[in-house]
Amino acid sequence: MKNRVRLFPEESESTMLVKGFLVLVGVLYAGLSLYCAMQPGKASNTVHLDRVGPGGQSEFFTVYGGLEMGMALFFLMPLIVPSFTRPALWACLLVHGCLVLFRAISLMLYQGAFAEVRSVTIGEWVVFGLSLTLLLMTRTSQEATI
Repeated sequence: MKNRVRLFPEESESTMLVKGFLVLVGVLYAGLSLYCAMQPGKASNTVHLDRVGPGGQSEFFTVYGGLEMGMALFFLMPLIVPSFTRPALWACLLVHGCLVLFRAISLMLYQGAFAEVRSVTIGEWVVFGLSLTLLLMTRTSQEATI
């Protein structure tokens, strides 16, 4: 293999791949958070969500702005604390696994919903699938028994 300049030279290529994926997910959540906080009307209309009254507006701003920014920072943590990479990947898998599960149930409960939330649904499945793939590709000997 040719010599390459690495930001974190002590890390394996698989760790760098996982970290790159988590950074991408973190940046996507940060962007989504800012979009929801700065354009709440447009963002909520995208997924056909009504922000009724000041309470609804506050809830949308808090959950879609604040919680998603918290998730973004969580997924970006491996850039600062390299040992956080594995737990962040597990968290990404668990969060998106739950999103996929609840989305699947909601699509069975609410006929026609897929047409209105197609891009979000696809994104959730892609992040879940990539999280699972990376976790299986890089699992540790301790995790191999799970």
